[in-house]
Amino acid sequence: MLETNMGSIDRILRAAVGVALILAFFLLPDLSWRWVLWIGVIPLVTSVIGWCPAYTLVGISTCPRSGGSR
Repeated sequence: MLETNMGSIDRILRAAVGVALILAFFLLPDLSWRWVLWIGVIPLVTSVIGWCPAYTLVGISTCPRSGGSR
């Protein structure tokens, strides 16, 4: 099982950014490069599961319960 390495504020901000990018995909149909906005799925999924692979690679954690640095 993956150990949570994201704190509450981090998760909320990621969810907000993810939702905003996905909404922009639907609200801006005239952009030729709007498919790029689907990148918002990544912060949304990481906020839901509470684990960020990039944090693991770098060795940081924003979760107060985990053993990583803040």
